[in-house]
Formats: sequence, structure tokens, C-alpha cells
Amino acid sequence: MAKAHRKTVDTVLIFLGVVTIALLAALGGLAWKAGDFAHNQVGTELTSQKIFFPPKGSPALDPKEFPDLQQYAGQQVDNGPKAKAYANGYIGRHLEKIAGGKTYAEVSSEARKDPNNAALQQQKQSLFQGETLRGLLLSAGYAYWTFGTMAKDAAVALFAAAAVMLVLVWLGFLHRAKL
Repeated sequence: MAKAHRKTVDTVLIFLGVVTIALLAALGGLAWKAGDFAHNQVGTELTSQKIFFPPKGSPALDPKEFPDLQQYAGQQVDNGPKAKAYANGYIGRHLEKIAGGKTYAEVSSEARKDPNNAALQQQKQSLFQGETLRGLLLSAGYAYWTFGTMAKDAAVALFAAAAVMLVLVWLGFLHRAKL
């Protein structure tokens, strides 16, 4: 009687294990597809903007000023890490030079107090455009890409969990066969 009961328990556990494998594999597939979608979407959108790092040896990419960007010299901004590097490393450094390191908010506040100051108005406009592009590259490019990478990492973890469950189910079959 105990052997029959144990076989029933093993059968139920094996069944639940198979269901868990199917669920983990399905979720892993969805996560991988979501990661692919995010990466493809970011790549397509960035590529269509035709943003390139200046070529190697160009004064616009001076190794003294941009040592961290030399690895991207001449390359198109077509993925999240490049979008972040371009936004922070290239645009960010140029923005720091516009108004002595002041932000758009600071310059905009000053410009409201002095609306006839043409230089201040130009700085405000340049900072607005630069900060907008920088923000778009960081949020739509880098952040969305990062979510895609996280989805792919989750997919790998789900597939690994499914593989572990497969081994456990196989061991359950072996145990059940011995009864």
C-alpha cells in the first residue's frame, strides 16, 4: 500500500515538474522575445538618426578630452551603450562648455530675468536642444536597451531553471521506476 501511495506522489510531482518546465520555458521565450524587441527597436531608431562619433584623429574627438570615447571613433550610435557614451561623454561635455557648466534650468531662470540678453538667450536655446537630445538618447536609447538586456538575462535564468527542473523530473522518473 505504501509503495502504491509513493508511486502516486511521484506521478503527481513529475506532472507538476513537467508543467513547471513548460511554464518556465514559455516565460523564458517571452522574455527573450521582449529583449529582442527592445534591442531591435532601439537599434532601428538610433540607426535612422544617423548619429556618428567623430572619426579617430579628428580634433572633435581629441583623446585628451575624450579618452573614454576613443573606442567608438567613427562608429554609428546604434545601441544602448553607444547612446549613453554619446549622450554623457560627447554631448554632456559640450554642454558643460556653453554656460560655464550651468544647466538649462539655471540659464533659463537667468534668461527670464534678462530677456534682452541675446547671449543668454542663445545659451538657453543651445542647452535646451542639447539636454533634450541627451535626455532622449539616455531614456529612449540607453534605458530601453537596458530593459531589453535585463529581459534577456531573465530569459537565460528562466531557461536555466527549466533545465534544472528537467533534471529533477528525470530523477523523479528514475525514482518512480525503482518502486
